Amino acid sequence: MQATLDIARQFSQDSTPLSLSPLGNGLINETFLVTGTGLPWVLQRINRQVFPQPQWLMDNLHLLSQHVQQKPPAQVRLNIPDILLSVAQQNHVIDAAGHYWRALQFVPNSYSKEQLTSLADAEQIGWALGHFHGLSSDLDANLLHDTLPGFHIAPDYLNAYQQALSAVNNIAADADYRFCLAYIASHQASVNVLEVAKLSGELTLRVMHGDPKVNNFLFDQHTQQIISLIDLDTVKPGLLHYDIGDCLRSCCHNSADDTFDLVIAEAILKNYLAEVRDFFTVADYQYLYAAIELIPFELGLRFFTDYLQGNRYFKVTDPQQNCQRAVQQFKLSASIRQQRAALERLITRL
Repeated sequence: MQATLDIARQFSQDSTPLSLSPLGNGLINETFLVTGTGLPWVLQRINRQVFPQPQWLMDNLHLLSQHVQQKPPAQVRLNIPDILLSVAQQNHVIDAAGHYWRALQFVPNSYSKEQLTSLADAEQIGWALGHFHGLSSDLDANLLHDTLPGFHIAPDYLNAYQQALSAVNNIAADADYRFCLAYIASHQASVNVLEVAKLSGELTLRVMHGDPKVNNFLFDQHTQQIISLIDLDTVKPGLLHYDIGDCLRSCCHNSADDTFDLVIAEAILKNYLAEVRDFFTVADYQYLYAAIELIPFELGLRFFTDYLQGNRYFKVTDPQQNCQRAVQQFKLSASIRQQRAALERLITRL
């Protein structure tokens, strides 16, 4: 911890004693809350195995922050955390071991949730994701770095699965394993739908968040309204459909029976679509259902591939856990398919 304190002092503008405490439960970067210099702030060590070009993250965040700050204040209802400079007026510090550190504004009087607690939460998340997409809708996505090449490219995940399957040795063909094999074989034809639409020009690259799960939305302690969307390292050029599909996948998943909750989906979509209607195209609406259906299948494919490869990517507490995770996502995918007509009617109505 002393070494981390030494890094923190390189961002401190005075000699006030500093105090560090772990912040959040993220699995990628090391994150600390720093107190002792007036307002608290956030110190992070970027995981260079996941983000081999950490300066790209800073470039993207700077570009996004500048873009939002240029808008009339009345139009901006989300706090995008600012980058804090070091004493040397740099946006990062590299330590003796080559680790990359940065400092960010801490959003005061805020808290995050690990799961939805009410339909009001779902409405807020739909609004906040739509508002974020709206704030960045006039920012040229091509100006951003692609910090995670291949992320959400479903055909690539299918290719990786097929290669992993061909190299499998000594895996017991239990019921879960057979279920995953059969489900992928039956539904793999749909993995190209969004990429084909992108290549044809029906869907265009925009600024996507990349990880709009529940605990990346910060709620105000007093009003219970969302005031910030954090974890912006995955902001990159992409399809907004990946964001809305992943948001619904995580928020509408009933873990008790792996079904898709249409009531929560309606609350999110109603408020999301109200925010994006000014720039959504006919094709954007037409491919919403395809995205909702695809994302759980894609994640199941990733879990099952990692299982076949010996659990190299996703952390596990049991060797079978990634196979079990894949089963859950495929069952969720099946539930979405069973409710396709109802979902398409909902999208049309909204």
